[in-house]
Amino acid sequence: MQMQKTLDAIKSNSFSIDVFGLGYVGFPLAVRLASGGFKVKGIDNNPQRIQRLNNNDLMDTELHLKDEFIHCRQNKNLELATSPTKSNEPKIGIISVHTPIPEKNIPPNKFVKEAIENFLVTAKAGDMIILESSVGSGTTEEMQKIVESKGYKIGKDFGFCFCPERIDPQNKKWHLENIPRIIYCSDDTSYKIAENIYKKVNNAHLFRVDSPRIAEVVKSYENAFRLVNISLVNELAILCDKLGINVIDVIKAAATKPFGFMPFYPGAGVGGHCIPKDPRFLLDAAKKYDVKFSTIENALQVNFEIPKYICNSIEKTLEKNNLDKSVLVCGLTYKPDVEDMRDSPGFKLLNEFKKRNFKVSAYDPYFKKELLPKYLKENYLEDLEFEHISNLNDDSLANISCLCIVQHHTKTKFRLMEIYEKSIIPFIYDCQSQLEKKPETKTFLDSLGG
Repeated sequence: MQMQKTLDAIKSNSFSIDVFGLGYVGFPLAVRLASGGFKVKGIDNNPQRIQRLNNNDLMDTELHLKDEFIHCRQNKNLELATSPTKSNEPKIGIISVHTPIPEKNIPPNKFVKEAIENFLVTAKAGDMIILESSVGSGTTEEMQKIVESKGYKIGKDFGFCFCPERIDPQNKKWHLENIPRIIYCSDDTSYKIAENIYKKVNNAHLFRVDSPRIAEVVKSYENAFRLVNISLVNELAILCDKLGINVIDVIKAAATKPFGFMPFYPGAGVGGHCIPKDPRFLLDAAKKYDVKFSTIENALQVNFEIPKYICNSIEKTLEKNNLDKSVLVCGLTYKPDVEDMRDSPGFKLLNEFKKRNFKVSAYDPYFKKELLPKYLKENYLEDLEFEHISNLNDDSLANISCLCIVQHHTKTKFRLMEIYEKSIIPFIYDCQSQLEKKPETKTFLDSLGG
């Protein structure tokens, strides 16, 4: 009965939504829901982030939402806070907080649990939680038990859904509004509530699954698929190096097959929030049941070895050409045109070069010097020291033997080509094989699989 009252309140828009976590998932979600006419409170336990947003100071990857964001704040549909408040109206808590890579010191569901407990402080019968954060198998049921420990009955007087985020920052074709989603719901009424909410997100393009574990495994499997295929193409690139052929030529030719093939491209390794982490959830689940998931184990190992292979290649070329061991790593974010530097291959390369006593410097147009401690912590490299350069002008490149390109940002595209064509640096190693070879330049160009 309580959930039916909540559904009626949703239909009459006499309710509110708390979005926990205002990162690359939660921020656009909060803006989208508020733009749809809902009353939304964006909650983040980082006071600096709340202050930045209160000042309408958006990051580069958020700027496309600035007009909507300001409009939602002006019409009072979007508030910002570090904690929730009580309401007499029904409340929906959407959890989109960070889930770290599983390790001994920080369990992956730590921040999810904290957010849910935070929501429950101000919750009441008839409220509902939608979990969007990526979680391991069994976590949804564990979180439901926390709710029930407060005296609620899931599916009776409290709703619970798991609708794992699907987002690819800077993807021009697929974005929040048109990506279909899977969802588990504790009961039919909660599903109807979720449908009404997601009408404002992706037109309620939802595929309902029967159990939370199905939804959890689906999310992990999606990113395991990417990890395995990226590791596969990186091993292919290594083989192409030995065969003296170009891996991009192989991929382009294979992509002419209209069925049974999807192109993946080489790089210095996977990074970011999802791909290095979500497959580990499957691996952890497999270990609990004494199942050996060797495909994922092997893919993770390949991903771990790629920076070492790249460093080996660069070191051999420098020695062969009597060049000193000085390298500039260009591109520290985990993918092009984003600000996110979590678990980045660029930092792994910096660490590997330092181990080999290289003189190491780094550049990324999205790098903020004041955030260096945060970057190092996110990459589990608190003790890493390197020189950061603020631009790619000729003076900054003087006395550097090798430019190692990890990411091709749009902001640096033309400058990187200019550096190559004008022979400003002796040696360029392109981890993504995107620079086209020019016979007229004096710069030696090598690439992964090139």
